[in-house]
Amino acid sequence: KMSLVINENTIEIDAEGYLVEPAQWNKEVAEELARQEEITLTEEHWKILYFMRSYYRDHQVAADVRFVTKYMSEEFGIGKAARNYLFKLFPYGYVKQACKISGMKRPRAWSTG
Repeated sequence: KMSLVINENTIEIDAEGYLVEPAQWNKEVAEELARQEEITLTEEHWKILYFMRSYYRDHQVAADVRFVTKYMSEEFGIGKAARNYLFKLFPYGYVKQACKISGMKRPRAWSTG
């Protein structure tokens, strides 16, 4: 197993860098995962990450990209531009970066969008 050490806490990650246990996620973990993906987190990133975390808390599953773009469309007032904006914020994709940085396990079964 692989791990990150953040503020003296050992966080287990899988071979692709996703958290093994989403409950270990916090702001510092997100910042380290984002740094590894070469993303500087902005207020827009944080809104998406916190939305994804609350969705996960409520449903015990990562939000499908459609739910995230619907949230962005309303939250940022950008309508159909939400999907393109998501990929501007997370250029290597929703699953590869947004799910990873928000502390989700590696999603297996659904569309990567």
